[in-house]
Amino acid sequence: MSAEFPSSPGRGGPLLSLRGISKSFGAVAALTEVDLDVAAGQVVALVGDNGAGKSTLVKVLSGVHQPDAGAIGFAGRSVTVPSPAAAQRLGIATVFQDLALCENLNVVENLFLGRELRGLRLDEVAMEVRARALLGELSAGIPSVRAPVATLSGGRRQTVAIARTLLGDPRVIILDEPTAALGVAQTAEVLNLIERLRDWGLGVVMVSHNMADVRAVADTVAVLRLGRNNGVFDAAGTSASDLVAAITGATDNVVSRRATRDRGQAS
Repeated sequence: MSAEFPSSPGRGGPLLSLRGISKSFGAVAALTEVDLDVAAGQVVALVGDNGAGKSTLVKVLSGVHQPDAGAIGFAGRSVTVPSPAAAQRLGIATVFQDLALCENLNVVENLFLGRELRGLRLDEVAMEVRARALLGELSAGIPSVRAPVATLSGGRRQTVAIARTLLGDPRVIILDEPTAALGVAQTAEVLNLIERLRDWGLGVVMVSHNMADVRAVADTVAVLRLGRNNGVFDAAGTSASDLVAAITGATDNVVSRRATRDRGQAS
């Protein structure tokens, strides 16, 4: 499949574009001709019931899975994402729900794991200075960059995971259920962080089941149902009930009943 992508994406225009993405596992079609646009400085919530295809789409974007069909555009050009490393080099970072943090290491060690700063030896001072600066910009509220990750709250662990991706200078960040299992205060911290990422001009894809969180920070809501697009909505102008209807298929049922009724009246 060929696709044309805008040559000069900017704020308000698509930075990341998916066109006709399909992916099957044997006889099971996980995604069928899915489209998605993410602009710089925009939060797009990706929602849908379990089995809707959200996880598969995230893995396609992050290079874990390869699509069977379709095209991916990034910064105005057609690209392939053959591996997670390729996604990171491209500028697409993903924070999965399990966070992949090492609880036996401290904050600095987690931030720089696999990308340690070295001169003749490990430059612990430079890493600590950079960690403090980054977490300060994020208003993270982490008491010490030398604190073991195991001692941090769920919200602050989420912050560390997001901060780690920022060290790679991404342009799009995908967050897989970033507020799942968090308390009210911790959820507020994470939502504030997502707003900060948007203000910095990053494109953010937030996978979530929580409609309150979606409506709090998302600009656009993209609904997947049974592996297909089932609507793109303005978050501020769409009611929670309308979003739930698109997710569950109630909207489709209403349309179907109306069409059946109209056919009956015409006969």
